[in-house]
Amino acid sequence: MLGVISANANGVRAALKRGGFDWIKSQLDAGTAEVVCLQEVRATTDQLHEVLATAGLSDLHVAHDSSARLGHAGVAILSTKKLSKIKTGVGPKEFADTGRWVQAEIDTKKGPMTVASVYVHSGDAEKPVQQEKYRFLEAMTKKFQAAQKADELFLACGDFNVGHRELDIKNWKGNLTKAGFLPEERAYFDKWFDKVGVVDLGRKHAGEVEGPYTWWSWRGQAFDNNAGWRIDYHVANSALAPHCKEIVVGRADSYAQRWSDHAPVTAKFNL
Repeated sequence: MLGVISANANGVRAALKRGGFDWIKSQLDAGTAEVVCLQEVRATTDQLHEVLATAGLSDLHVAHDSSARLGHAGVAILSTKKLSKIKTGVGPKEFADTGRWVQAEIDTKKGPMTVASVYVHSGDAEKPVQQEKYRFLEAMTKKFQAAQKADELFLACGDFNVGHRELDIKNWKGNLTKAGFLPEERAYFDKWFDKVGVVDLGRKHAGEVEGPYTWWSWRGQAFDNNAGWRIDYHVANSALAPHCKEIVVGRADSYAQRWSDHAPVTAKFNL
């Protein structure tokens, strides 16, 4: 089995202090996963390697796309397997050096597999950044279309910052006009899964149930009341999707044990 973890770290240096990298190391040591896709790294490449060294993970292969805005965004792939064909950015040049897309290729028993760590804009319904979010989602659409046409295995995972359906947000009625659940955002996901043909592995394996949620606000009783959002995804092309055997949301046992406002999500593939 090949395990791929996706986790929004909420800043790798903060995650290190909260025990996040102890958890990651335990998963790698146990063989639960071989690949870890991080979002919101919020660090330079040197700072990321310092965190990994402190956590006893300096032997990992690393692909990192940091943002030109210091302390902002950032995505990375950590792997016990060799990473090749590393690429950063997706689509238009405006998304270069934004820390939102990094991809790399790993070898599997079924052939090469491209893995992308993705951090979509949170957006704001009333500000220009929302239009930038739409352009990024459009770039992702073209990437998914290309992945569907290819014979090679493809996986994009990360914090997509959109709840696709009512099942994906506890308080969906109160968020109909807010970024993250706007009809225009959700329409991209409809296109991906209904027309392009890539597969939302989380929903496929969970079935028609509420959630399972992957993000809860730090504030109030959201975590304790499980008033969350499912915004962390593993999206596979048709060549890869049948090989996924399990999706596990690593929700902390208590608020005090959280090391991010997101739960890590692990996909396991028979590869």
